[in-house]
Amino acid sequence: MGFLDSLKAKFGPFKGKASDLARQHGDKIDQGLDKAGKMVDEKTKGKYRDKIQMGTDKAKDAVDRMSATEGKNAKDTDGGNTPPSPPSAPS
Repeated sequence: MGFLDSLKAKFGPFKGKASDLARQHGDKIDQGLDKAGKMVDEKTKGKYRDKIQMGTDKAKDAVDRMSATEGKNAKDTDGGNTPPSPPSAPS
C-alpha cells in the first residue's frame, strides 16, 4: 500500500464530515480564506499578491467541489436505507 493509499484509509471516515461542514459553512470558509490572504499580502507588502490570490482561489474551488460532489454523494447514499427506484416499464 502506498503512502497516499494509507492516508486515504486513515482519513476516509472524516471525508463525509468535512463535506458536511463545507456545505454548511462554505461562505464563512471563503471569508476566512479572503481574510488570511489579505493578511499575508499585507505582511509581504504585496510582493506575492498574485500567488496569494491564486492560492486562495484554488482553496475556494476545493471547498466548493467538496461541498458539491461529496455532499451529493452523501445524500444519494444514505447508508442503503432507501430502496432503488424500480425500472421504467417499456412503452
